[in-house]
Amino acid sequence: MPKEGLSSFIVSYIAERKSLKHEDLEKKEAKVLAGAQLGVEQAAVKNDYASQYAELDRKYETRNWLSDAARRASQISLVTHALKYTHSDAKGSSFYQSSGAKKTDCLSSAFLNIPELDAVGNAAALDVAKLLQTEYRGDSLIASLLRNDSSALAALAENEQQLAEWVAGFKQVLSAFNPASHKLAKQIYFPIGDGRYHLLSPLFPTSLAHALHERLTVSRFSDEAKEIAAAVKAGTWHSQLRTLYLNTAIQNFGGTKPQNISYLNSTRGGRVRLLSCAAPVWQSINKPPLKYKSIFHFRSEFSRLARSSVESLKRHLIGVYNKANNEQIRQQRASYVDEIIDILFNYVTGIQQPEFARWSENENCELKKAQQFWLDPFRSNTDENFRFEREAGDWKIEVARDFGYWLSRQLSVTPLNMGEVERRYFSTAALFKNRLREMEQDLKEELL
Repeated sequence: MPKEGLSSFIVSYIAERKSLKHEDLEKKEAKVLAGAQLGVEQAAVKNDYASQYAELDRKYETRNWLSDAARRASQISLVTHALKYTHSDAKGSSFYQSSGAKKTDCLSSAFLNIPELDAVGNAAALDVAKLLQTEYRGDSLIASLLRNDSSALAALAENEQQLAEWVAGFKQVLSAFNPASHKLAKQIYFPIGDGRYHLLSPLFPTSLAHALHERLTVSRFSDEAKEIAAAVKAGTWHSQLRTLYLNTAIQNFGGTKPQNISYLNSTRGGRVRLLSCAAPVWQSINKPPLKYKSIFHFRSEFSRLARSSVESLKRHLIGVYNKANNEQIRQQRASYVDEIIDILFNYVTGIQQPEFARWSENENCELKKAQQFWLDPFRSNTDENFRFEREAGDWKIEVARDFGYWLSRQLSVTPLNMGEVERRYFSTAALFKNRLREMEQDLKEELL
């Protein structure tokens, strides 16, 4: 057998799979022998398993396995666009697009010079897909077959006829027999004039999605990306640019069985990352609240942002003051309070920015300590005492109390009578606690 190149990889791949099967069989034999009686019964067990070992050797003999794999190749397809991302029960065809497709001004699979092919079909035949796709010294079996290079298989075949059968069988993974759509696929009737239509069936660009996933993964989790991030935190220089993909989202496919969608979907854990396509939104420049002792000061930026919502809540409470309390009134009141809480946390997010780090150390800062812990979290990266006090978490109770006191004072007008009960209600609002907890969890990844 050959000792170099793709041929040696094919031999070692088959041998590795045989070894795994052999180990499983040995474990089963040992378990059965442990429960068998000495003598005739154990001899019968050994004879039975001897025949199974012989069958295993026959099946995983290189040529036999390749012939079987070439036959099973028709059960899977290597594709760039897959159907089951649209619906897991869709039975139609997926599609392979060659890398020579015409490029346009829009980002598409055509920009992938060497697309990562996905495997769809019978999961039991994915071992064939792995053989075809696994790279060895910068090459793969499917890549060599695509350029009509069958030398790796020729070194293993017994004769030209067997080689031709193998090549034809493995190339089936790139062919769609009787291509068809399905009722669960996306379908669009596109008019072409004279009352005629093309039936279009858009497919998910799995190769493009995987390329994007790998690029985002490298930008966040590669060793170089970690070194750059560490340099940014330390405020030191790094020779490479830092690449960030902002406002990405994650779409999940396949639930608990991502392998039912496709092979690449399984390797990603069923997750596909999406880039933001939202239109730009004008944002005002936030400034740290240095000149007030509390962001809940009646002249603070937050108070100004929340003024309209507070007035709406006030009008609602005055309007229902003489009415019996009911579910509808309580829901409307809670809705206004949640709106104010959303405004508060959006404001806080604008202040909690790495570029503002340590602003609370400014000698002109009059903000109370608890709110400094809340609004200047990145100071923890350089101030150990600050981090220790912040991680104690006592400031969260005080911040909630400050919010409840501020809102109850805003609403203390005739005939409303806001007291300790109302302050406690605002301070313990479920949304406030949830948003505060989520905000702290998100910050954990960025804080040392």
